Amino acid sequence: MLSKTVRMLFIVKNNFVEARFPCYKDYIGVLNKKNSMMKYPKTFLIALLTVVLGLQSCDSNDDYVAVNFPNGLVTVKVNPEGKTYFQLDEKTTLYPENLTSTLYDGKEVRALMNFEVLDKVTEGYTKTVRVNWIDSIRTKDMVVIPEGESIDDYGKDPIEIVNDWVTIAEDGYLTLRVRTLWGGSNKKHYLNLVGGVNEENPFEVELRHDAKGDVNGAWGDALIAFRLSEIPAEIQENQKLTLRWKSFNGEIKKVDFKLSGTSSDSGDKVEPAVISRGAAIK
Repeated sequence: MLSKTVRMLFIVKNNFVEARFPCYKDYIGVLNKKNSMMKYPKTFLIALLTVVLGLQSCDSNDDYVAVNFPNGLVTVKVNPEGKTYFQLDEKTTLYPENLTSTLYDGKEVRALMNFEVLDKVTEGYTKTVRVNWIDSIRTKDMVVIPEGESIDDYGKDPIEIVNDWVTIAEDGYLTLRVRTLWGGSNKKHYLNLVGGVNEENPFEVELRHDAKGDVNGAWGDALIAFRLSEIPAEIQENQKLTLRWKSFNGEIKKVDFKLSGTSSDSGDKVEPAVISRGAAIK
């Protein structure tokens, strides 16, 4: 729940919703941090995590901004020796020099991270880095509708997809920044990425949202990532993934992602992001 009134300018371009925010100091909110590698005072976490996706600020202290904002969206992986490393994109791997334990019980998840590149070579990796902080993103498998079930069983509430640098298909995952209405009931919203929705195109998927009755309140955002493990066809070069979803205006919207690319296929400028709510999502 936001503790201050948030003024946002919503813009729709090529089916995406974009948000323009004033100075990040104006926002206070809460995002779940229990799986993070590093510990911070509670008051610092509240201030930091509400702006963790932002890439610009009103603060003139460049060092503060450089350390406290993410500069990477990564996949957390484990090598055969049980050591955690990070996949930054399809071609770039990061070896964390300052990590001695396996993160997230060895589970492969998507995460936001702030890191520094070191002037050091680690065999088998593109870059050696020092991790300043890392925060996991809810990561789950996509689903295919079992025989006898309806796609509506996965929810039919509206949702919006935000055009943002973290809304991307890469490394076998579709990561999304989503926007919906959040009430004060603390009910968890359920999101599922459903495959097999177009017999003629196995690369078309649909995002389904079940708000569990929590359909009123304030606008808020969250992050979620889906493993594209149920795509039944071989991915070719320059292959596109089509995502469709039900918007709040009642339209069924679609957008294409380049599966081997590094950004969404909207052609729009990526806007800075501010998390206003993200812990209550499944």
